[in-house]
Amino acid sequence: QIQLAEAGGGSVRSGGSLRLSCAASVYRQPTRYPTYCVAWFRQAPGQEREGVASIDSDDQTTYSDSVEGRFTVYQDKAASTLYLQMNNLSPEDTAKYYCAADPGHCVDPIQEGRTDDYGYWGQGTQVTVSS
Repeated sequence: QIQLAEAGGGSVRSGGSLRLSCAASVYRQPTRYPTYCVAWFRQAPGQEREGVASIDSDDQTTYSDSVEGRFTVYQDKAASTLYLQMNNLSPEDTAKYYCAADPGHCVDPIQEGRTDDYGYWGQGTQVTVSS
């Protein structure tokens, strides 16, 4: 079982920055999970959940086209935390952001948004960007 808990959401003006964090138990179980994939998804009201960024146990990252160059995903394994640094935010980034995880290396690029690649999900944290 992998537990995930997001934090860091909030409200920001267009052009601003936020950093999301996800406390992930997968980092504390290296014997049980020698390889893993952790990711950020987001879902706006009335829209499907879309992939944002992923990173695996080898620090291989993928990004969706909509955030490439603005968002950075990284992990602090010692702190058992996944991060998403979001810069130059726009109202189109407004959504609830979710942390997801699954054992094994990432199967598909996050651009494909395959939610069924991930068996574990956090509760989400809201990000609101005003113009």
